[in-house]
Amino acid sequence: MAIMITDECINCGACEPECPNNAIYEGGSEWRLADGTSLKGTLTTPMGTTLDAEAANTPKTMDVYYIVTDKCTECTGFHDEPQCAAVCPVDCCVDDPDFRETKEQLMAKKEFMHL
Repeated sequence: MAIMITDECINCGACEPECPNNAIYEGGSEWRLADGTSLKGTLTTPMGTTLDAEAANTPKTMDVYYIVTDKCTECTGFHDEPQCAAVCPVDCCVDDPDFRETKEQLMAKKEFMHL
């Protein structure tokens, strides 16, 4: 499953540089599939979302840091545990119950983004 950041986020920013997929953005910041990946052009993600990798997308929240589900792999293929959760001082990086994925699905997402 992907990780999400709860409303308890204190906006410290500790999580953002730890993400190997550049899936974490400051509240109010637009995001791009291409950020921190090798993706270009219009693509369909392993989750079935069709996006222009270089197009700016609407922020998921304006108030706190957020994680782009299509980019989150729970650090699979990079680390043994999600690094955002490991460094979060208030434990607000938690499993997202709306996005359940197997390790195989998470690895496929990682391979899709990092050719």
